[in-house]
Amino acid sequence: MSTTMVSPLEVGICCRDLPALQRFYEEGLGCTAMSIIHVPAEKALPAAMSAQGYSVVRLQTTYGERIKLIQPDAAPLDAEADLPFLLDRAGSFYLTFIVADIDAAIQRLQQAGAQFLTGDHRVEVRDGVYLAFCKDPEGNVLELVTYADLHAYRNDLQNRN
Repeated sequence: MSTTMVSPLEVGICCRDLPALQRFYEEGLGCTAMSIIHVPAEKALPAAMSAQGYSVVRLQTTYGERIKLIQPDAAPLDAEADLPFLLDRAGSFYLTFIVADIDAAIQRLQQAGAQFLTGDHRVEVRDGVYLAFCKDPEGNVLELVTYADLHAYRNDLQNRN
């Protein structure tokens, strides 16, 4: 028996400065705020989210995925120090955004304050596959990817508009 998904994947990111990170994702990636809520401590604690309450902004991408930016009422601890490569630490993660125009996305994210790990330009990692890695203002890693032939990578998308 498999789990049947009923909606696109959502990702939650714990953050320190919710308004600043919300602006970054809206301005840099064109996300739209769908809702903003506060969960009080009496609900956050049994949900294993926080001993205090937390606020969450649900942002939606142009393709329908959602990113939940979550700021606990008590400041979260800092992550471990940066390592030179993404795969130097078990448990590392990044969000991948498959975009139509990676060069325009790079420029837009630079203007929004992203710090690029791969330099100012895309990197071709395979024939027709271009990527760029950057960090958002709180250090979360994002990957931008453009495929010359998206349907070779995701043939399940051929029947979607």
